[in-house]
Amino acid sequence: MIRIFRPLRALPLLLVAGGCSTIGPTRLDQDQSDYSRAVTSAGKQQTLLNVVRLRYADTPGFLDTTQLISGYQLQRNVSLGVGTYSASRPFGGAAVQFQESPTFTFQPVTGDAYAQSFLRPLPPGNLLPLVLGGLPIDVLFRLAVQSVNLISNAGALGGDAGRGSPVFFDLIYDLRVLQVAGLLGIQLEHSTAANGKEPVADRVYLSIASTDNAALMPVVREVRRLLGMAQDDERVEVVYGGGRPRRGQIRLLTRTILGVLGQIAYQIDVPEDDIRSGRTRPTIKLIGRETRPIVVVHVTRERPESVFSWTTYNHKYYWIADDDFDSKLAFTMLQILLELSKTSKGPSTIVTIPVNG
Repeated sequence: MIRIFRPLRALPLLLVAGGCSTIGPTRLDQDQSDYSRAVTSAGKQQTLLNVVRLRYADTPGFLDTTQLISGYQLQRNVSLGVGTYSASRPFGGAAVQFQESPTFTFQPVTGDAYAQSFLRPLPPGNLLPLVLGGLPIDVLFRLAVQSVNLISNAGALGGDAGRGSPVFFDLIYDLRVLQVAGLLGIQLEHSTAANGKEPVADRVYLSIASTDNAALMPVVREVRRLLGMAQDDERVEVVYGGGRPRRGQIRLLTRTILGVLGQIAYQIDVPEDDIRSGRTRPTIKLIGRETRPIVVVHVTRERPESVFSWTTYNHKYYWIADDDFDSKLAFTMLQILLELSKTSKGPSTIVTIPVNG
């Protein structure tokens, strides 16, 4: 009988060893995808909540996820034997125990990191290269640019000043037409000081190429006119600032991240009772070519379904519809600008998954 059951005595060792050797690799793909989705979803929800907070003059707060630790432990116990009193009545048992212990580390953004990330205007040298990646220039300018030379975008002040200039929306519409046609270009030039050691800030240029296309020629002329370019100029330097530019330059007054959030916030069409009660200001109504908010945020008392992102505030649901592509694109670009604005040199989110088998 001993010979018959000797292979069975080795079975527990094989089961335990097999569990330890496979739990790590089999969990990697699932954990990587799950935590990536969770971090992204939490970031969108935090951004939307801060937009709503600003709508009601509430204090925004930013909390960065700095570390994720998800530990797994698998224990398997199997026993099998035969009693001495009977060779035909084996006995034994089996047990499997699986434990998961996730740990999340968060860090509030405060002090100098807050000022540098959210109160510093976005440099044109960081902003315009996003156009090279294919992001729509009209959406980018609506989000992050307050004025081009003397042409103003809508602001968060309300009244006529908050509506902006209709010419601004005409300009960014034409810029998008040229971008799609391949006639709009962005160039970066990096130079150093005379000693060859000290770096000098990058210079950014915007180019408007000439064309023989009869449909696009008027657009090229109009954009050059609005930007203050001579009709035979194809390239102009972009510098930060507002007001009238020098010849050969465009002055781009960019926003801070808080300015971008506030612009979206005051375009939310909130319940009229909240405005009459003084809890918030009237909604900014745009004028000119573009009267649709850059991000359409819906407000309901019932929890919505099929949403891109949602949050709650003061017993109401604020959400972006999943079938609203334009709002989703603008909100995604906002998330990109948030990441671009971060100046902390610390490590990004670290995911650690120790496995004990």
